[in-house]
Amino acid sequence: MSELKYWLWLTTRKGLGPAGALMVLDHFTTPERAFYGEQEDFDALPLQPFVRQSLMDKSLDEPNRILGDCDRLGLRMMTIHDAVYPQRLRQIGVPPLVLYIKGKAFRFDEEVAIGIVGTRKPAAVSRQRAERLAMELASKGALIVSGIAEGIDSCAVTGALKAGRSVVSLLAGGVDRIFPQESRRLYEDVAAVGALVSEYPPGTPHKGDHFNPRNRILSGLCLGVLAVECEPKSGTMLTVNHALEQGREVYAIPIGLEEQCARGTNRLIHDYKARLVERAEDILEDFADRFPAKLAGLAPLSPDVARARLSKVEDKPREESSAPKGSAPAEEKVPRRELVPRQQQKTRFTDDELDILAAAAKASLTADEIVEKTQIPMKRALSALTMLQVQGAVEERPGRRFYALVELEQ
Repeated sequence: MSELKYWLWLTTRKGLGPAGALMVLDHFTTPERAFYGEQEDFDALPLQPFVRQSLMDKSLDEPNRILGDCDRLGLRMMTIHDAVYPQRLRQIGVPPLVLYIKGKAFRFDEEVAIGIVGTRKPAAVSRQRAERLAMELASKGALIVSGIAEGIDSCAVTGALKAGRSVVSLLAGGVDRIFPQESRRLYEDVAAVGALVSEYPPGTPHKGDHFNPRNRILSGLCLGVLAVECEPKSGTMLTVNHALEQGREVYAIPIGLEEQCARGTNRLIHDYKARLVERAEDILEDFADRFPAKLAGLAPLSPDVARARLSKVEDKPREESSAPKGSAPAEEKVPRRELVPRQQQKTRFTDDELDILAAAAKASLTADEIVEKTQIPMKRALSALTMLQVQGAVEERPGRRFYALVELEQ
């Protein structure tokens, strides 16, 4: 922990930026040596005078504040010198020196990470394609990486969650800053079952000039990037350019020539020789030999289950019940339930999810009642409930009660 404050000091110097911080680190080897550097040490570097002055400010108030915020918010920090830092990121031109992470820890070098990017105002058909392909890719073993803004980003995140898999969202501000506000529920779901990642410390607002630096990390963590819909000059194209510079695979979905939304992705296919994608296998076949266990170890969703999850309306607001909190409804409406064969249960659900499904099979339960019946810690139970809801396996009823929509074969 004592070394972290020097990393935070270096990466919060005004005007330095990621490239400047990397140059200082290369010169001094460690951020602690940079912290104790003298004026003449920094004079040897090609820096603006006001940046050198910032490096002579040895106050640790800001680093200590960030450390306190991370502890309060339950965030993890990863530096480029850490053994778990992704090798993929180390290899890009300007790797982030520090990453802030809320949620699960991933070994990205062992993941078939696929970035899905596109416009914030896509056509309806592009929304459907982004969600469908994200679900297919995730259900077959890929780790979906995207932003979390409205449009293609949120569709990709939603598709991966509906597949019952983890997802990673890269942010252009602090992981505690929700932007846009419409994505609040997605933030909560991704933090519960996946990870929110940023190179900006908590409290940093999302700014326009943060998105392109964010994009280099998004593509850097991935093996390939899929463009679903974009304009020829757009943030998506900037991400694609980062991917090409980093030696990543680039994929694009073709769109009819008469459609306005076709211009960007069709240009990628024609001018940039992006791989044309119609289904998940068009991407995954490029990595099957390198990651056979990862791509073969999961049972894909059946067509019927996939259609059912894609047809669910996820964006409607949750209704608040007028019934007293924790009270059971007078009458349980029992919907038709899918029977999950015994041999499929372990591939579709975690142990926690199976315990919750068994507990909530006959009557709707509150989260407290589920914890009491299953003895699963509350944090794990809430994460499992989130995943079960996005999979369509559990329904939230009035009074914050949960009911299993699937039946487990005994």
